[in-house]
Order: sequence, then C-alpha cells, then structure tokens
Amino acid sequence: MRMSELSSKDIVNLSDGGRLGTLGDSDLVINPETGAIEAIIIGSRRGLSRGLKIEIPWSAIRRVGPEVMIVDLAEVPKIASAGRN
Repeated sequence: MRMSELSSKDIVNLSDGGRLGTLGDSDLVINPETGAIEAIIIGSRRGLSRGLKIEIPWSAIRRVGPEVMIVDLAEVPKIASAGRN
C-alpha cells in the first residue's frame, strides 16, 4: 500500500474507540539502518492535550481498512512537542 492511499485514513484506538487523528497529518519514525517504519507520530488537537504529540509504535497497528487504521493502545503515549515546556 502506498503512503498516498494511507494519508486520508483516520487512526482509531481499539482500546477506547477514540479517534487519534489522520494518518495524513502524521510523521513517520524510520530506522535509518533497515528502512523499516518504527512509529507514527501524530499531533493531538483535543482539549488539554493540544500541542502534544502521540507516538504510535508500528507494532500497535492491528488493521488497515478502507477508511480507518486500527491501533491497539491501552494507554496513549504522549510526547511534548518542540517549543513547549
């Protein structure tokens, strides 16, 4: 599957059914030695979490469907975005 086909898919957390974002608004963490995708990083736009980024390990992806990508995260890992304290 090409990245252009993935870009419009919503990312949904299997654990709570929450929408985490859109794949097109994400960054990929790529292992420079193997070229493998290790994680997807998406920006959070909701409430108090706005300005934080969510890191989704590639191993957490369960299924890529026609409209959504389903991930299984018991706890959504957040990382501070650059420029924020």
